[in-house]
Amino acid sequence: MTDPNAIQPSELDQLPDRDPEETAEWQASLDAVTEAAGPHRAAYLMRRTLERAEGAGIALPKLLETDYVNSIPTAAEPAVPGDEAMEQRITAWNRWNAAAMVTRGSKYGVGGHIATFASAAWLYETGFNHFFKGKEADGSGDQLYIQGHASPGIYARAFLDGRLNEEQLDNFRRESGGNGLPSYPHPRRLPWLWEFPTVSMGLGPLSAIYQARFNRYLTNRGIKDTSASHVWAFLGDGEMDEPESTAALALAAREELDNLTFVINCNLQRLDGPVRANFKIVQELEAQFRGAGWNVIKTLWGTAWDELFRLDTTGALVRRLRQVPDAQIQTYQTRDAAYIRQDFFGGDPALVEMAKLLSDDKILECFHFSRGGHEARKVYAAYKAAVEHKGAPTVILAQTVKGHTLGEGFASKNANHQMKKLSVDEFKNMRDLLGLPIKDSDFVDGVVPYGHPGADSPEVRYLQERRAALGGPAPARRVHPVAPLPAPAEKAFASFDKGSGSQNVATTMAFVRLVKDLVRDKETGKRWVPIVPDEARTFGMESLFPSLGIYSPKGQTYEPVDRDQLMYYKEAQNGQILNEGITEAGSMADFIAASTSYATHGETMIPFYIFYSMFGWQRTADQMWQLGDQLGRGFLVGATAGRTTLTGEGLQHADGHSPVIAATNPAALTYDPAFAYEVAAIVKEGLRRMYGEAAPGEDQNVFYYLTVYNEPLPQPAKPSVDGIDEGIVKGLYRFNTAESAGITPPANAPRIQLLGSGTAIHWALKAQQLLAEEWGVAADVWSATSWSELRRDALEADEALLRGEERMPFVRQALQGAEGPVLAVSDYMRQVPDQIAQWVEQDWSSLGADGFGLSDTREAARRHFGVDAESIVVAALAQLAKRGEVKATAVKEARAKYGL
Repeated sequence: MTDPNAIQPSELDQLPDRDPEETAEWQASLDAVTEAAGPHRAAYLMRRTLERAEGAGIALPKLLETDYVNSIPTAAEPAVPGDEAMEQRITAWNRWNAAAMVTRGSKYGVGGHIATFASAAWLYETGFNHFFKGKEADGSGDQLYIQGHASPGIYARAFLDGRLNEEQLDNFRRESGGNGLPSYPHPRRLPWLWEFPTVSMGLGPLSAIYQARFNRYLTNRGIKDTSASHVWAFLGDGEMDEPESTAALALAAREELDNLTFVINCNLQRLDGPVRANFKIVQELEAQFRGAGWNVIKTLWGTAWDELFRLDTTGALVRRLRQVPDAQIQTYQTRDAAYIRQDFFGGDPALVEMAKLLSDDKILECFHFSRGGHEARKVYAAYKAAVEHKGAPTVILAQTVKGHTLGEGFASKNANHQMKKLSVDEFKNMRDLLGLPIKDSDFVDGVVPYGHPGADSPEVRYLQERRAALGGPAPARRVHPVAPLPAPAEKAFASFDKGSGSQNVATTMAFVRLVKDLVRDKETGKRWVPIVPDEARTFGMESLFPSLGIYSPKGQTYEPVDRDQLMYYKEAQNGQILNEGITEAGSMADFIAASTSYATHGETMIPFYIFYSMFGWQRTADQMWQLGDQLGRGFLVGATAGRTTLTGEGLQHADGHSPVIAATNPAALTYDPAFAYEVAAIVKEGLRRMYGEAAPGEDQNVFYYLTVYNEPLPQPAKPSVDGIDEGIVKGLYRFNTAESAGITPPANAPRIQLLGSGTAIHWALKAQQLLAEEWGVAADVWSATSWSELRRDALEADEALLRGEERMPFVRQALQGAEGPVLAVSDYMRQVPDQIAQWVEQDWSSLGADGFGLSDTREAARRHFGVDAESIVVAALAQLAKRGEVKATAVKEARAKYGL
């Protein structure tokens, strides 16, 4: 019996229903279809109704997953312009030469990947012939993010085009001789060809999104019109497991980046086996991208499947395709027709009847060969739809077979990613399949030959004509001949030389103040790109909001809550600041796009990315390598630096090691400045080196990493010391001596050299006073602005010595004649200053903040790690006691005196 007081379902519905009777009729219709025709028919009708609503622009939740069929029906496919037969021959040559290159290289044990390009050949060839704009096209051409493991195919096409020769192909993965080819897209190793390094999986898709966004940023700011440029990212379905691959999908949709297309090669395999053995990766990715707001195009089945779909009058085939897991589709690729008849068709009466109409050859053609990603017509239709779609980015999910055309030993085998060569017989079978005019006699001593139809052949002429029509060769990297940027006015830097007087200023604030002055420069100010991951207020940058604006393609569509304040939150379509929210990875991707704009777009930009130092290199060091590989230039700024300086935040915020990680990157110039005038001098030198007139032999393709601190302290005036500017840049100079500090040590007092970096120099200066006043020891204090640059210079001196050249490392020159032992200290682990120990002639010791961080006051944290002034005094006395220059008892007395 129904409870009359029970709440009825309609009462729980928060959506008002102005016509419940009509609603009931729709629901009754659905119930009737379900009962009469089954749930599959009901689901079909609902899907079609939702699609109709979406096409009509009715505001409904998006349909996240569609049937496992092509998004573009065969009847709707446009004709492919050009000569399809010619493109087929070009693709055949590329397939052959890619496989030959890797196979020939296998005798050297250098490896290589064959199967990826074999699956993706048409995905690239269609783009090269009809879509990818070169550098001579409008704007800057297109930006191509090539799937790393497909690089042999790109080299093969460049060989056909005459941009590479046989010797270079034979030096694939053998670069030391100077005429080799890097294994993957590496701009630093092959800078005329590759623009973007992509083989560190996940970074390619992330970078592509932010590159497309940066293109819009340049346009909206009036720097350069990039509206004709399109970003293409070629990715693997297994690669999409990386969190970075999908981290910024919502950003791309939110900002309507219809200048971006992802092409995901869904060969259903990753390195060890199926991507989603028991599931369907295409369906998963479709739902993920649709949910994020992307336009999704599925290109799954080739034309051989058209007959099967025409025979599917009940929907049984479509249902079965949705049911079969990916690993079983791979299995069909390796089984005979009888197995497929039984396993795929045998479980449904309608499919059994369909199979009776199909020959074994037809079944094998469909299940072994016919995939959407292997047919130019299917790929062309998808690409054309992608570039014509407006208002959202597009992802193309193209199904292929990994190892396609390489023979039964390769296609869809779990191990094919690790298979590096084909046998001569396998090559001959491949030749016959591709129809290439290569004779048996061309295989000399069992070595597979390269194939080329001739420089003046119809294939090469066609290829070159198509590229000329699209704006020149691709991929290609160009560094445009742009004039060096003029140096900013000296006033911006010189203002720090006089110090801060009685005012306490943290070096973080000194850097921000410097940037405020530099962005006002009439010549170069507009080229600065401030990047911050939602911590601008932490770093004192909120004053830049109203003057520079925060970039938003929508501008500011609301009235900010703080509009009545001087430093209100101002968004603008031409805003200069990139405030990325809480994403260090996204901020680094921004930085990479901006830092390489000089090559990508011929527009020099000066990015600085400021972040919690703990959350830069530790979280995104892989992207720092990508930055160096892509030849990026700019300033990374690790703010709130040091293990003991950021009080209260504790272990996860206490950076004691970022300079160690940074020191491993050959492109990173790492500095730990102590004073505001050092910050200014380093930035000034960085602007000259990266953007100004380079000295002979000087590498401009570097980036700077500066650690700056949030501890407000008096900033001293720049000392009048000979060679101080050189010392700041090279990494070491004497800040003062005991005498110049106003200390009068006793005659013949023991002497020690205290080297400090960053905020640690203040502890050294206090220790200098204590040593003189309480222990009769004279100490000179040195500012070590860069331990890693001192080491880099010393390593270069060692290398010169091996060549028979005598050159003294700068650190040895600087310390030459300095009396007593050396004691180095920093707010980082001892490994940081210890980088230079072997080149210091004096007795060496160091102090540092090794171990995990902790929450406490600065004073307590420094005492905990043994780096405060009193700890420095005890360590200095211990050094001198070993040399017999102070009594051993002095060390014990000092420990007791200072409570150590």
